[in-house]
Amino acid sequence: MTARRRLGARWRRRRPLRTRLAVAAAAAVALVAIGVCAAAFFVIRYKLYQQLDQNLAQSATLIAQQHRAEGLGVITGECRYLGAPACSQIVPEDPADDPARPYLLPVSAETRAVAAGRHVPYYSNFDLPGGKPGRMYTTTFGKDGEAVQVALRADIAERGVSQAASLLAAVGGAGVLLSAVGGYWVSRTGLAPITRLTATAERIAATRDARHRIELPPGPPGREGHRGHQDEVTRLAATFNTMLAELEESVAARRRLVADASHELRTPLTALRTNAELLARADRLTDAQRDRASGALGRQLREVTGLVNDLIELARDEEPQPLLEEVRPAPLVAHAVDAARGHWPAVPFTLQVTPEAADRTVPGVPARLSRLLTNLLDNAAKFSPPGAPVEVTLSGRELTVRDHGPGIAEEDLPYVFDRFYRAEKARALPGSGLGLAMARQIAHAHGGELTAEQAPGGGALFRLTLPTS
Repeated sequence: MTARRRLGARWRRRRPLRTRLAVAAAAAVALVAIGVCAAAFFVIRYKLYQQLDQNLAQSATLIAQQHRAEGLGVITGECRYLGAPACSQIVPEDPADDPARPYLLPVSAETRAVAAGRHVPYYSNFDLPGGKPGRMYTTTFGKDGEAVQVALRADIAERGVSQAASLLAAVGGAGVLLSAVGGYWVSRTGLAPITRLTATAERIAATRDARHRIELPPGPPGREGHRGHQDEVTRLAATFNTMLAELEESVAARRRLVADASHELRTPLTALRTNAELLARADRLTDAQRDRASGALGRQLREVTGLVNDLIELARDEEPQPLLEEVRPAPLVAHAVDAARGHWPAVPFTLQVTPEAADRTVPGVPARLSRLLTNLLDNAAKFSPPGAPVEVTLSGRELTVRDHGPGIAEEDLPYVFDRFYRAEKARALPGSGLGLAMARQIAHAHGGELTAEQAPGGGALFRLTLPTS
């Protein structure tokens, strides 16, 4: 890398984005303004000299027609004055044929070549007597071996070119100045959302409060919410606001989880401490009291252990990919139903597997899918009256678990899968309120969907849509 490029890279690193954007925008507009002024200058210069050259060509044609019979030498010689006719003279090919009277216009080798037919007609600039600028046209005279030279004062064209150059230079300078102002305005306006984004991010980092949002400009009337009509910076700010909303929801969910877990653990831990303190004075208890306290302590330990294990399971967002394998749902469901029959002997379980689902496989983790099925069956059995069946149906890509209990109230349906949520009817029943939340999380981790609804005729119906292989 050259020293100049290293210097430029160092300058870019040390300057803020707003300054670099302003300089880039100003430079781009300034280059366009300078380019337009330069092009206009050359067009004006070309047109002025083109008009002068056309006058010279017309004068040469007129002289060739009116003075064809005249001899060599100067024909007209008043071009040193503005508005005077063109100076003209006839020059022979051979210098030996020159007239005695001196020529008014300069004669060069190219002039002799035009007279001889060896050179094309041409235009040239020269100084008239008195130092005034002149423009001369040399062409053939119509006779072999002779050329005619015609000249006019060119200071009018040069003065027009000079005035055009001054005017365009002033316009270009004003364009450069306006480009600098415009570049600053563009950088300030274009980066305003990024400035607000940076300030919001710094405020969140300082206060750890994700409730802050970036103020977005109002969209076009009737186009609210149409991302296709937003510029890139506004879309970036909107995406950042969405990310902040997700972050706020995540923080709130974490706080709710901690608060709910603390609340759920407080009661069993208090009971554990009470029973432990009671057993510490076992010498004062009868054998029956000691057995009751020991049994209660064991049950409470199992409840706390299950609750902690459920919390650990819920902390997992997705299944570890190396553990995925092709699982056949039919035998997995049959095994879960057999286990539920042993755990809930008072509840009859029925299982129906359609032929298309018998040999079907899905990618998943068998232990996690078993946990999902166990949670659904335990939840159904818990709410089923004694003797009322729990109906399990596996067909195609869908598994349904239906009970004949009180069902799910309409106001409870949106919350049945929330962590620690327990409906009014379920608060007297055992459980922590984590089973259905864990079941839905396992379903989502496997690409499935778990929903709850009221069953026709009463009871609750849980529907698990399995992913395709």
